[in-house]
Amino acid sequence: MGADVDARVFTREDRMRFRRQVQRGTDAIARMLAEGLFTDDGAPPEPLLGMEVELNLVDDEMEPAMANADALEAIADPDFQTELGQFNIEINVAPRPFVDQNTLNLEDSLRDSLNRADERARAAGSNLVMIGMLPTLEEEHFGKQWFSANPRYDLLNEQVFAARGEDIEIDIEGAPLPGAVVGERLDITSDTILPEAACTSLQLHLRVAPEDFAAHWNAAQAIAGVQVAIAANSPFLAGKALWHETRIPLFEQATDTRPIELRNQGVRPRVWFGERWITSTFDLFEENTRYFPALLPVCSDVDPLAEVAAGRSPELPELRMHNGTVYRWNRPVYDVVDGHAHLRVENRVLPAGPTVVDTMANAAFYYGVVRALVEADRPIWTQMSFDAATENLHSGARDAFDAGLYWPNVGWIRPDELVLRRLLPLMDAGLKSYGVGSRSRERYMEVLQGRCITRQTGSSWQRAAVAAREEAGETRHQALRGMLTDYVQLMHEGKPVHTWEV
Repeated sequence: MGADVDARVFTREDRMRFRRQVQRGTDAIARMLAEGLFTDDGAPPEPLLGMEVELNLVDDEMEPAMANADALEAIADPDFQTELGQFNIEINVAPRPFVDQNTLNLEDSLRDSLNRADERARAAGSNLVMIGMLPTLEEEHFGKQWFSANPRYDLLNEQVFAARGEDIEIDIEGAPLPGAVVGERLDITSDTILPEAACTSLQLHLRVAPEDFAAHWNAAQAIAGVQVAIAANSPFLAGKALWHETRIPLFEQATDTRPIELRNQGVRPRVWFGERWITSTFDLFEENTRYFPALLPVCSDVDPLAEVAAGRSPELPELRMHNGTVYRWNRPVYDVVDGHAHLRVENRVLPAGPTVVDTMANAAFYYGVVRALVEADRPIWTQMSFDAATENLHSGARDAFDAGLYWPNVGWIRPDELVLRRLLPLMDAGLKSYGVGSRSRERYMEVLQGRCITRQTGSSWQRAAVAAREEAGETRHQALRGMLTDYVQLMHEGKPVHTWEV
């Protein structure tokens, strides 16, 4: 997905050729699955924890700093890369074994890397903020001049608008702030896809054997609503208090290639939760091939079926490029490392932040609960409808701990009660099954337990802090800047968000 693309104009022939190559790539995956040609066929892969964390840049006044090129030059670390907007960068955390106390080592390593990067970025005039959505972003920051320098982003922007044929409308109605009666609404249009850059996330990768992929993807889908409810950290955009996890509706709208007429016809969106439980990873690649036209139809001359016939793992650049422009909340990833092909589930529902320990706790919850659900005697996805999982995602994102979520054999329940009563024991069992040590398990379970007991996420803290400042007489913009100043200080202190005071 992150491959560079040179600026260019695509022809009709490019699109037809790309479609054929994607189809042949899909056929190649089908053949590899049927003939057991993946690296992990027949044996579960070593459990590896891998993650990407997207970050925002601000100046000393807590305003967006359009300076990612300068920040990356100062950081001078290949683990840090550019992102869509000039106010974004990303850190890629190399996969490591998910056993013993390695999660604690990863926590220390991530904190050290972020501290070192922040110190260097500050020398270049920027501060790093690990947050789901930068609260001081305004409409003016979505202009085309604020794209990162990589031609890929301009080209992607052009292709989205060519497919859509009109400006993008962002229309989100939020929940009331503490003390308010009526929720606020954001209703704007944008002539770029840069509102997408406001969505800064934590992306978790899990390598799985092909025969186990469907179970892991289904389990990840089943808990997506719980994930966003207990980890919400994105309540403000363009001066408005919106959903607790505004990333979810914003991302769905900001990259929508469908005008309203196509939406009315039921054409599928490119930001997609899906529409059914699956039985194979092939289901997802086939859906991507069948339903979505190309956005970046860059072709190679390699025949993937010929590569498979020759006993080589095909790189499948067209299929991977296409897969990277279908933004599933849990996405299948095909990759080739040292000539060997494997599959990963990429979990994309979580926001960044607020702290490193909160990030690690959110990751541990995902990995542990998914593992436990996969190993359960009766799969959870045979006990709930896919529509219920879809509604859970939007309800959890909108209302966080106030959401009503559906869970089999429980019915409708608040996320905090569901986690405390049912899911923390599953998390513990799943992490133990992976081989995660007791100190790591207890540390991250205590963080989540505290968050559920206090019912305080990054989002609820932000909303309460802004409401308190406004009650004291500050304007909304002053309150957002002041709140973000406090947020950054607390982020660096590193205590979990449920202990933060307003």
